[in-house]
Amino acid sequence: MGVVACRNEAAPKTKTHKSNPNSTSGKPMTIATWPNELATAAAWKVLAGGGSALDAVEQGAQIPEADPSNTSVGLGGLPDRDGTVTLDACIMDAAGNAGSVTFVQNILHPISLARKVMEKTPHLMLSGAGAEQFAAAEGFPKVNLLTEGSKKAWEEWKVKTGYQPMPNHDTIGILALDQKGLLSGGCTTSGAAYKMHGRVGDSPIIGAGLFVDSEIGAATATGLGELMMKTLSSFLIVELMRQGFSPQEACEEAIRRIATKYPDKVKPSDVQSGVIAINPVGEHGAYSLRPGFSYTIFMNGENKVFVADHYME
Repeated sequence: MGVVACRNEAAPKTKTHKSNPNSTSGKPMTIATWPNELATAAAWKVLAGGGSALDAVEQGAQIPEADPSNTSVGLGGLPDRDGTVTLDACIMDAAGNAGSVTFVQNILHPISLARKVMEKTPHLMLSGAGAEQFAAAEGFPKVNLLTEGSKKAWEEWKVKTGYQPMPNHDTIGILALDQKGLLSGGCTTSGAAYKMHGRVGDSPIIGAGLFVDSEIGAATATGLGELMMKTLSSFLIVELMRQGFSPQEACEEAIRRIATKYPDKVKPSDVQSGVIAINPVGEHGAYSLRPGFSYTIFMNGENKVFVADHYME
């Protein structure tokens, strides 16, 4: 893996058709941000059985949502500054249908609630109490998401930092390509640790945290959500692929745009952004702002974690 220095030149005018060295074509396949082998295994089980990409991403995302040891997603997620766990999620299918929920409390699987929004309402997004009212009508039970471990961490944070937010980058974004060649994606998170009450990041925003166009490709993002929302990173990646960029080239350009457009925002060493993408033949791309971003692929019966190349030293 090469290290790329931070640079400030204009966007590339020509495409080099650069491929990710870990990428091979083929289907079915699934890819997720960070080391999420259990999530990709659950998604692969659906795909290997002939199931849809949409079912695969939902089943995959449910794994970290129900894992109390994952402090960035679902049960056990670190709370906001007031001690409340609030969740965001979205899902998007091969036909371009999408559903999203934001600022949701006491729901174990917001990814599934987002799918219900997509399939059973005329809307794309429901938020807060309204989303919870819809969840109750759909039979979602209420679950206390604040574990003792996360509560203790929050109480210690209050004493040590005086209510200063703490970066938290482990949002799971998951993409899948099924045997029919159809793409879908999902994204789920408990958001930035100790965020201001009411803050919503990029994860439930179609075009920022996730975008799918089954004819072109799919992309999802993780990291500082405010940067992803300002640049619509996932939509940008898919649109660049539409213009002929490879998945890897598109991921690199999306991160380059963040770094060059917001140089002051990316200066702190704890600011990270990472993106992944796939196209309809199963080729993938992955790239990050700084070292440390990894991703997981289940393909050809193998479940592997790879380290992404990065933009800044």
